[in-house]
Amino acid sequence: MTAEYRPRLDGTPRDNAAELRRLLATERPGRLLLPAGRHLVAGNLVLRDGWSLTGATDADGAAQTALVQFAAEEQPFVHVLGSHTTVADLVLDLPDAHPGIHDGDRWTALTIGRYLYPTRPAWVEDVTVRGVLVSRAGRCPANSIAVMGAVRRLDLGDVEVRGGGTGVAVHWGAVGTDVRDLTGPSFHPHLLTIHDLLVADAYEGFYLSSVHDVSVLRTRLDGVEIGFRLLPGDNTDRFHEAGDGARVSSRIDVHDCEIGWRGDLYALRVAGWGRSEIDRRVTRLDYRDLTIRDVVVRPCRPLDGSACATGDRVAIVIENVGAVAFERLHLTGGSGIVPVRLDGRDVPLSALTDTKS
Repeated sequence: MTAEYRPRLDGTPRDNAAELRRLLATERPGRLLLPAGRHLVAGNLVLRDGWSLTGATDADGAAQTALVQFAAEEQPFVHVLGSHTTVADLVLDLPDAHPGIHDGDRWTALTIGRYLYPTRPAWVEDVTVRGVLVSRAGRCPANSIAVMGAVRRLDLGDVEVRGGGTGVAVHWGAVGTDVRDLTGPSFHPHLLTIHDLLVADAYEGFYLSSVHDVSVLRTRLDGVEIGFRLLPGDNTDRFHEAGDGARVSSRIDVHDCEIGWRGDLYALRVAGWGRSEIDRRVTRLDYRDLTIRDVVVRPCRPLDGSACATGDRVAIVIENVGAVAFERLHLTGGSGIVPVRLDGRDVPLSALTDTKS
């Protein structure tokens, strides 16, 4: 029988954090069932193998438990570093934060895995995230949910993100002390399903960087400067142990996405090239079995309510991607916006029908 733990969270932020960390350190993992209400918590919480962090719900299944970060912290508010774990039915309420350029796995509401590892890690696998709402106090550079490095078999669904930087950031990781001093091997998230995701009033909906075997289904991205990006990463697959046999950037499906786009650059971008932070070398990695279908881009007004400048706004940017299937992409309105820029050439949306190389 799975152990259950029911903490009392009616103390100071430090007391609440100490109680939660005390239970998470017990030898027998199980379900940590949090009481309804808003609970201030100082520091962060780490989930190891076998733990479930679950809030209370009302009769309609809506989360009634909020963990409120007392002050912005460099580490993730909730950090999943173990397999067979669940985070469910929770509101994670955070202040704004301003991480460094390579701190994508830190300052987050929830991070699964890591970006940099001191030694070869074990895979974090069989993770479920459902019914989670992340709320940021306004737009800021910090990611809200990060999936990094050695992570596989993740189901992330019925998740809502409001405010912040990127709603869901999925990025490869590697052994090394710094992004400019990687030794490898690299680890690439795979066997991921992201579904029923709503991101509103954030900088970006989601991105996928150097992943494979990923499905992103039924996403609604509202009031974002960028809808989503698919990228090969700064160093593509140069540190992968399988070498040319690596499956990075293969078998990816993005299906049924609506983008309420208020940015000045692009609503979505797919790029097959990356520049290394180590030696500045540019490398390319073609996508294989990538399908982007049923995407609607809706240009909208910026936060201040003024009309968006059209200028050189491009709805869809495609750069050196290899074989990609685009099906049923739509741009609604947006007079003066370039529909597609394909390898530097402005083309109509009809140019993306069928498979392009």
